[in-house]
Amino acid sequence: MQLYYHPGNASMAPHLLLQEIGQPFELKYVDRDRGEHRSPEYLRLNPNGRIPVLVDGELVLYESAAICLHLADRFPEARLAPPPGTAQRARLYQWMLWLSNTLQAMLLHWFYPERMVDSGDAAAAAQVRAQAEEQIQQMLQLLDAQVAASGGDWLLGADYGIADAFTLMLCRWTRNFDRPAREFPHLGPYLQRLLARPAVGRMFEAEGLQAPLV
Repeated sequence: MQLYYHPGNASMAPHLLLQEIGQPFELKYVDRDRGEHRSPEYLRLNPNGRIPVLVDGELVLYESAAICLHLADRFPEARLAPPPGTAQRARLYQWMLWLSNTLQAMLLHWFYPERMVDSGDAAAAAQVRAQAEEQIQQMLQLLDAQVAASGGDWLLGADYGIADAFTLMLCRWTRNFDRPAREFPHLGPYLQRLLARPAVGRMFEAEGLQAPLV
């Protein structure tokens, strides 16, 4: 398997899961600063020009959440997701879609507010970013409440899984906010439990990421 990644990007959650699974894989660095994600070679893998892409034999897969779900199904022995057809699996789908479609989407508005306004309108972009951060704070409160109510150490209870990898990635993206995820009463200790996992440490080391990690 090959994972096309950029440090700290949306490839982080799939990279973490590959570290957890322990099967051989190759990291393929995509230099965003040089526009490699827009190169003809990369666009043949992902016509959206976004990172990550997973190549698994004949399968070429993009969208971080889809890659995470695929890895859970591809390696059931890693126990990264509940069995298909169970209520727990349905709950996993709910949270993976919420994380990717709601929280991640709003985080992208914070990072790239200029995409939502007329070119060169700095004041409008600043307003978009401010509104996005306000919405993200409300979403982090919901996430904090879910951790508190889970009945275990992890987002969905006693078992660590793909939703935790995805949550770590998105919470890291808030590390420079006025109130980052680590300052919420339940998310803070939860993120420290995640950072204590050996696979998380290997992922951060491989990507060369520095403190603050979350």
